[in-house]
Amino acid sequence: MIDKIYLCAISNIESGTCLEDCKFCTQSVKYKADIVRYKRKTIEQIVEEAKIARKNKAIGFCLVTAGKGLDENRLEYVMSAARAVKNEDLGLKIIACNGTATLEQLLKLKEAGVDNYNHNLETSREFYPSICTTHSWDERYETCQNVKKAGLNLVCGGIFGLGESYEDRISMLKSIASLEPKNVPINFFHPNEALPLVKNQLTKQEAFELIKLTKEMNPNAHKIMVAGGRELMFGKEQYEVFNYGANAIVIGDYLTTKGNVANQDIEELTKRGIEIAPSCN
Repeated sequence: MIDKIYLCAISNIESGTCLEDCKFCTQSVKYKADIVRYKRKTIEQIVEEAKIARKNKAIGFCLVTAGKGLDENRLEYVMSAARAVKNEDLGLKIIACNGTATLEQLLKLKEAGVDNYNHNLETSREFYPSICTTHSWDERYETCQNVKKAGLNLVCGGIFGLGESYEDRISMLKSIASLEPKNVPINFFHPNEALPLVKNQLTKQEAFELIKLTKEMNPNAHKIMVAGGRELMFGKEQYEVFNYGANAIVIGDYLTTKGNVANQDIEELTKRGIEIAPSCN
């Protein structure tokens, strides 16, 4: 069991407006999933969410937009949000998650106060065409390389339970390891009746073993984070993830699905004698 873990919170600042066709994602307009959709939150609302996240012991705060990447308007919006949160001096590390990005765009985000950039490979290069046709896996990998070139901390992981083979999982983890990310978020597919993918076929034990494998294949990563799908995948055993190498979780809600109430996670962690890290160090 890990004796100290890190908490991160997500702010979905632009929801359900994506024109891509990723089969695992309810944010795509293609699948018409029954989710809350909005163009943009106000900067004031984002700052308020950041304050709540810090109050709930989060040390990372992720600004997520729906869409393939960053056009000029979206870039300015994310930069404004990052500056506003940074100006509050809350002690939060700001993470941006805004799709594919050029080196120039990432440098601008860094100037605005972004510390980390999250861009997941999602799955193996071989399996990727089965789940997305509107942009390539190679574009994703190139963005991750750009993050490193920009001097930002790379956050890069993927999703298990999309119908991929075990060989695909190994391939994805090898690709992630080749990028040497600072943090590796692991997601477990959360089915939705509007999506074309079959139900997540992973067993609980297989999921635990995949966390262990992720840690083994990314030994130098600062954080192995269990993110989307934690509650659905593991149920009452969700805090056992720390026995398999995870040392970080997302608190609160995810992008379009509900998570545990933050107080519930904090209470359960405290009950188990697990220290919540006060900072990212």
